[in-house]
Amino acid sequence: MEVSEIQKKITALVYEKDKPDFLGLPNEWWNEDGKARTRRVILVYNPRSSKAGMVKEQVVKPLQKIPGTMFGKYEVKPTDVDDNAAELAKILIDGDVVVAAGGDGTATIALNGAMLSKKAVRLAAVPFGNFNDMARTLKKASGKEVYPLETVIDGKHYRYAACYFTIGMFAESTEIFDAEKTRKKLQKGNKGLLFSIRTLIKWYFKNKRKNFIPPFKYSSTTKTYDRNGVFQVRVKTMNEDESKGISDYLAVNGLSVAKVMKGGKNFYGHKADFLSTTGKLNRFLKLAPFMAKAILSRVPGDISTEDVLVFPDYGNVEIQAEGEYKRLEHVGKIIVRKSEKSIKIL
Repeated sequence: MEVSEIQKKITALVYEKDKPDFLGLPNEWWNEDGKARTRRVILVYNPRSSKAGMVKEQVVKPLQKIPGTMFGKYEVKPTDVDDNAAELAKILIDGDVVVAAGGDGTATIALNGAMLSKKAVRLAAVPFGNFNDMARTLKKASGKEVYPLETVIDGKHYRYAACYFTIGMFAESTEIFDAEKTRKKLQKGNKGLLFSIRTLIKWYFKNKRKNFIPPFKYSSTTKTYDRNGVFQVRVKTMNEDESKGISDYLAVNGLSVAKVMKGGKNFYGHKADFLSTTGKLNRFLKLAPFMAKAILSRVPGDISTEDVLVFPDYGNVEIQAEGEYKRLEHVGKIIVRKSEKSIKIL
């Protein structure tokens, strides 16, 4: 979303006193007794980013000028997504507007911080990254509610994702963008999508023979109502032998994956459904048609309500959400589903 749009929407939130809602959702900047709540705009940004100067000029200064609001900043720490999200959650209060200015990593911190806070806040994102899947989806969802994906690992909440989760090869491939050589090239400012694609292609042909996911049991459950209003449950399963050679699991909720792959319809607005698939994508003859369909139409997969991956012998896998990856050690069970709680989008 453009900064000018954010300014207009926040200004409208301040002054639409006589309306109980704003764009169809409750206007949380006004209490029921007609008194105004504390009106804060919290900017989430990375001061170490190569585009921090642009954020200061193009985002900080305009947001500071919005009348009737208090402006604050959360500077991303050099730790990890989950630590930053937990710290951000501690400072949020009801009525805050959280604006992420940066790439998908910064937007992921903002989303997870807002969700973990359990406060009535609104979220927006200004794109300053390489792929900007989060900013693209949040712009489309402006004035609505988003139901993010949630991943639970061995019984504990792991992370929320507005756009997608991947496990396996796609997740591991994102590590290349944290390599010092690659980061230096990206920071020069003249490296865009084509550079990223070339980098990924080189990585793929160098690493495609690896085993990315240990054998696992898989179930994908879909709960629907048919045309007659009858509730139905469909369960797709895979045993350990069938899973051998599977390199990737994808769960898609947003408009795009890594910018080039289409997510299809607005799953982000659904309370239960998302798109998911598994595949032997380390085989080029499998990857090529998959990517063609994903780019030209949408990521090929099935609508799901809950996916469960069980590793009987436990194992080590890479998991990624919105470009932010983590290596899981000795993991036994991963559940992917929709969050019961939604987040309001500015």
